[in-house]
Amino acid sequence: MTFANAGTLGVIPGKRDELVAHLTQRSDALTQIGCLAYEVGVNDDDPDTVFVVELWESAEAHQASLALPEVQASIAAARPLLSGSFGGFHFNVVGSPLHD
Repeated sequence: MTFANAGTLGVIPGKRDELVAHLTQRSDALTQIGCLAYEVGVNDDDPDTVFVVELWESAEAHQASLALPEVQASIAAARPLLSGSFGGFHFNVVGSPLHD
């Protein structure tokens, strides 16, 4: 069952673009472990927040990704850019009008 994770990352003022550049670096490791989509977004009305929507083959694939050395290194590199404010939710996808 497809697993969705959507969240917000609070960013230190002035560091949003740097975090976006970091989060959008190509990662073949994510695809290999089961990431179907990893979309990063911004809203100029909220300049200190980055939005992330992820789709995974399963909740287990998402959890396994967190143990990858590449992901651990990415988290460590991003941490100094974050304010510590996080939000979000996750759910199991049950259907879509875009495909069978």
